[in-house]
Amino acid sequence: MSVAGPSVVCFENVSILFGRKAANALPLIDKGATRAEIREQTGVMLGVANADLAIHQGEIAVLMGLSGSGKSTLIRAINGLAPVTRGRVLVDTGRGTVDPRACSASRLRELRRHEVAMVFQQFALLPWRTVSENVGFGLELSGVEPKRRGEAVMRQLELVGLADWANARVGELSGGMQQRVGLARAFATDAPILLMDEPFSALDPLIRTRLQDELLQLQARLRKTIVFVSHDLDEAFKLGNRIAIMEGGHIVQTGTAQDIVLRPANDYVAEFVAHMNPLSVLTAGDVMTPLDRSGDTPPTRIAGSASSDTPLRRILPALAGNEGEVMVSEQGRILGRIGAQEIVEALSRQQRKAELPLAR
Repeated sequence: MSVAGPSVVCFENVSILFGRKAANALPLIDKGATRAEIREQTGVMLGVANADLAIHQGEIAVLMGLSGSGKSTLIRAINGLAPVTRGRVLVDTGRGTVDPRACSASRLRELRRHEVAMVFQQFALLPWRTVSENVGFGLELSGVEPKRRGEAVMRQLELVGLADWANARVGELSGGMQQRVGLARAFATDAPILLMDEPFSALDPLIRTRLQDELLQLQARLRKTIVFVSHDLDEAFKLGNRIAIMEGGHIVQTGTAQDIVLRPANDYVAEFVAHMNPLSVLTAGDVMTPLDRSGDTPPTRIAGSASSDTPLRRILPALAGNEGEVMVSEQGRILGRIGAQEIVEALSRQQRKAELPLAR
């Protein structure tokens, strides 16, 4: 799931504070003061502290952490909804680099209308309008003429499977369908950057899982740059090319799901990932016995094949009720093998990590 495109959004030493004379609290941030200490000494609320992060073109970057960790504040700095106290956010979608804090009001409106779209947790739909009118609302505000707007709306409704509901009132739809309308509206603008602030958290687990799958399918076709906020670890690991974990306003670790699970940066991250399902993260390359340690004798029965980045959860069905092994290969070269023993050992290692404190 790695993405190596150019940077589209860059956070450079970004601090966001709320309250009168917010800048007075900056020296306390630099001294390592906690959010509670800053609030007690200055009356200022810390949102984000010294955040550095580059988000690449075409990737899904997930900001995650517990409630109050700063993830929603950070994402809102991308379109200027959260004012940056120190540092800067640079947005470059190919139309010139923009700093939402420093640009003109007209340029900021252009950024919000054409370059950065947002999907909220509470769908923010207009209940008195139809589905198609909701999807086309952003285009309407941008002055797109009715015929082009209608064509764009229908394309997006077909993408999210709601073409038959175009003339329905949004109040007639289920929660999951309403969130699809929100997705279609964001995609309809053709904005290259999509901000998603816990968009599925209010939905029941089955609908949530289905929408996650649909988002990944849409992303495979449209290749947006998506910044996704979540407090759910499994969701973050399923969707994110990279994940930034936040605590108390600070980004404490950034990396792939495998980086974070296998090499947690501190006790907070280790505790965060300790009880997650390793099948959601581990890959064939993580659990296989390499060829140079497995001998040259081929297995008597081959249950299937996989690449090194194949998720472990996709390998288990091939092994279920099967005495064979899965062969791991890249470009025609066999790298290793996976059988029941490798699966058990990998799960046992993760269980031991969950039970032991992080070594310092």
